[in-house]
Amino acid sequence: MPILALDTSTLVSSVAVATSNKLLAELTVETRLTHSETLMPHIEQVLAMADIDRKDLAGVAVSIGPGSFTGLRIGLATAKAMAYALDLPLLGVPTMEALACQCPVPGICVVPLIDAQKGNAYMAVYSWEDGELVERQAVEVLSVDECLARCAALGRPSILLGDAAVRKVAGKKELPAGVQIAMPHIVMPRAAGTAMRGLRMLAVGQAGSVMDMEPVYIRRSEAEVLWEKRQKEQA
Repeated sequence: MPILALDTSTLVSSVAVATSNKLLAELTVETRLTHSETLMPHIEQVLAMADIDRKDLAGVAVSIGPGSFTGLRIGLATAKAMAYALDLPLLGVPTMEALACQCPVPGICVVPLIDAQKGNAYMAVYSWEDGELVERQAVEVLSVDECLARCAALGRPSILLGDAAVRKVAGKKELPAGVQIAMPHIVMPRAAGTAMRGLRMLAVGQAGSVMDMEPVYIRRSEAEVLWEKRQKEQA
């Protein structure tokens, strides 16, 4: 049974339909349009491309962060609405895991870097051991320079993925020895990776609650920081 997968964690809008052994269809687009404008049309288009009716879906997987606060909210709200309306399992997939899933290469470290604003990035480190994705470093918010320093100290070759790797490292920072940026077709988040992790979660009964699932932000939003600053100034 196929699942629908959504990734709106960055400026890329990505939707996929997949089974446990096949990617049936995927649409991955980076445009100036917002996720609120593109996501539902993309869902309809991908379902049509895969020749899948909504009632034939076995679940809805969605990237839950970290990433763009607005993008994550739009993706999760859409996934919740579909899961509720169709009575389907809701599968909240960590963005960093989904990214790492796109580069299943043994013997290296896979390092997702997602933009965390103000010269920082969300960083995690994974490796593939006996065909399984292993978390070597949990998600942290670090400066881009600190991220690269961490990579240099890992002791094995590393591949960088994510929008921070594209926009804050490529052509702007000197890469440490043994560190490189992933190829363009896998460097940004894709719903295919979300689908693969979602299918794994579905198989072991790790569905979440439509009512309780929340995005994983890691850090506070800029609005929260500014509100707290104003409160202190007024006190």
